Amino acid sequence: MTYFAALIFGILQGATELFPVSSLGHSVLLPWIARWHIDQHDPLFLTFLVLTHTATALVLFGFFGRDWLRIIRGMGISLRERVVAADNPDGKLGWLLVVATVPAGVLGLLFEEALKNLFAAPGIVALVLVLNGLMLLAADALRRKKVALPPTSPLESDRRLATLTWRQTITVGLLQCIALLPGFSRTGATIAGGLLADLSYEDAARFSFLLATPIIGAASVLKLPELLTTTNTQFFLGPMLIGALAAGGTAYLSVRWLLHYFETQTLRPFGLYCCAVGLVVLASFALL
Repeated sequence: MTYFAALIFGILQGATELFPVSSLGHSVLLPWIARWHIDQHDPLFLTFLVLTHTATALVLFGFFGRDWLRIIRGMGISLRERVVAADNPDGKLGWLLVVATVPAGVLGLLFEEALKNLFAAPGIVALVLVLNGLMLLAADALRRKKVALPPTSPLESDRRLATLTWRQTITVGLLQCIALLPGFSRTGATIAGGLLADLSYEDAARFSFLLATPIIGAASVLKLPELLTTTNTQFFLGPMLIGALAAGGTAYLSVRWLLHYFETQTLRPFGLYCCAVGLVVLASFALL
């Protein structure tokens, strides 16, 4: 991978990981569209993607740093008291995030090898991207029938997130699992799950961004050690760092913009975008 390709990959990942349009799907389609000769089965490519995701997770952790401090402190209190008390909403929110992370974490470990094969199947990914768009449009249609809350402070939003039931949280966690398929968006699936749980767009997006940190962090813990063991890593380290820095910078700009966007706007533009891109790629395959 060249430095230019790594830069483009990083920018694309930093945006598409947080925009509900599937970062993995775009990572599969980009080399095919750009005619880049990149072996997407190479362990180094997967490690590169994990590194760019790690940069995104670190940016999210820093962006929501005050929230995470309150959440971690609340979880510590719940462990000490051995109960998630009603007067400890930060602790409950922390455990809700843990519960929502478990399904995707388990399935990702069980089906890791099978999922890797989809990285060389742009036709399948394009079809899944269309399905992702339809999911976003369906979630948007259901939510728009309900009254949205006015913009509020981050603390008030976190308090509302803590009122989610365990069943609603498990539903969001299960929906997150479909993002293991390149083409389905983790952000899109979890926002859709939040909307189904009667959250506002703003609250659903906030829960999705908070949820990104543990799931991506867990993947990083498992995969980044490969940087130290995979052969020829030193020759690829430069592009990896460029990609990670680009992903982190783009992620910061993306989360700032999206939180403001979802105060008043909906998923519809992203759903239409996914359907359009997926159908264009499928049509291209049909003409080959």
